[in-house]
Amino acid sequence: MSRIKIFADSTSDLPKEWIHQYDIGIVPLYAVFGDESLKDGVDIVPEELYERVKTEGRLPKTAAPSPADFMACFGPYIDEGYDILFISLSSELSSTYQNALLAASEYPDGRVTVFDSLNLSTGIGLQVIKAVRAVEEGLSVPEIVNRLTQIRPQVDTEFVIDTLDYLYMGGRCSGMQNLIGSLLKIRPVIKVTDGKMTPAYKVRGKREKAMDQMLSNALSKAYEMDNDIIIVVHSMCEDDAPYLQKVLQEKTNAKEVVLATAGCVISSHCGPKTIGIIYTKSY
Repeated sequence: MSRIKIFADSTSDLPKEWIHQYDIGIVPLYAVFGDESLKDGVDIVPEELYERVKTEGRLPKTAAPSPADFMACFGPYIDEGYDILFISLSSELSSTYQNALLAASEYPDGRVTVFDSLNLSTGIGLQVIKAVRAVEEGLSVPEIVNRLTQIRPQVDTEFVIDTLDYLYMGGRCSGMQNLIGSLLKIRPVIKVTDGKMTPAYKVRGKREKAMDQMLSNALSKAYEMDNDIIIVVHSMCEDDAPYLQKVLQEKTNAKEVVLATAGCVISSHCGPKTIGIIYTKSY
């Protein structure tokens, strides 16, 4: 039986303890400030990114790993006899998936399999942990891909964005929308649908109101959850995230409610104080 190594990219925002416990390989994306390309989670962390944005008044661009980056990560494991399953950031959001496919084509058929999560952040991470556990069950790569294909459309990913400033700087909302949104204290809620970030609704008022609405939405679907793992992912919400974790633990049948922190790529698009709830519906 072949050995299987699970890889994800840095946008999966996996808790460090999971990465170490399950020996998950991580291929970093890049945050690019001018001519300086920094590996997400390696050369720069969100706190440093926010400080640079504040100082420089601009967002970094984000860039996918190159095929050569993937081969540098995959190669040593291929040489050791592993088959690789890479679970990618949504192909609708990045060229990460396509570049991984290019890298996979450099190896014999079946040695590297690339799976499109059609998600982001811990919406990828949930699929990664399902894959890792499938490996522990003794499933083959095709069997794991079949399972992930069933799980993928059942992942529910919802975020509250605290400020429109980062969406504005990134060109995802106009100056007028940013001005009006700031004056009216409008906080957009983003869902992932068919692999894309889509505005779900807007909440006007304090951020606690938006957060409670997101929590209420999740709890209203508690009967649909697979009762395995719920993830609360955030960018610099050290007070709010444990509160959501506690309520979800008390009011659902989830075996685990896990906290995760967003990396630089997600943070650069959504900004500080972004917080999300991610879970899988029964499949």
